[in-house]
Amino acid sequence: MAEPVGLLVDWGGVMTTNLFGSFDRFCEAEGLDRGAIATAFRHDPDARELLVALEEGRMEPADFEPRFATMLGLSPERHSGMIARLFEGSALDDAMIDAVRRARGAGVRTGLISNSWGLDSYPRDLLGELFDGVVISGEVGLRKPAARIYELGAEAIGLEPAACVFVDDLPFNLTPAAEMGMRTIRHVSADETIPELEAALAVSLAP
Repeated sequence: MAEPVGLLVDWGGVMTTNLFGSFDRFCEAEGLDRGAIATAFRHDPDARELLVALEEGRMEPADFEPRFATMLGLSPERHSGMIARLFEGSALDDAMIDAVRRARGAGVRTGLISNSWGLDSYPRDLLGELFDGVVISGEVGLRKPAARIYELGAEAIGLEPAACVFVDDLPFNLTPAAEMGMRTIRHVSADETIPELEAALAVSLAP
């Protein structure tokens, strides 16, 4: 009998539309340069530490928003609700939702590994429908690319890492997964990812 195969996926940017596009629309609406969010996290150590603390659940969104908004130069009246506005330009990717649903229906064990910006924005009913196991950074106190969070993802669906395929939109989040034996797929679009998943999982994900 063939070894079981599991599918582990990221949430934002894989099961949803591109987050950086949403961030750029936020910047345009707030009078900031496009790319200001990504630039801050890549090049400002203080901004990076805020992000890590938020994703690991060591900082509440209500504390993150005014501090990060101040770094971006936003006026105080624009601080509240900033996270919601950052993500309002993204939406569920129906093609990826359907593909994961079909994979699970075909007997593939499915799981989520997500870096969170607070815990209230996930559609929990949908997560329960799509996934056998859910690992959210703010709940476990770890964030990608820490190796342990991938192990937790595999454990959550009852498989060894080498029996799993992992999908993420960020290349540096794929590296630890590959190092522990997972097959990795960098997500750019559903049109590219779904055929790769069909080949990796040996199942049809067509409507």
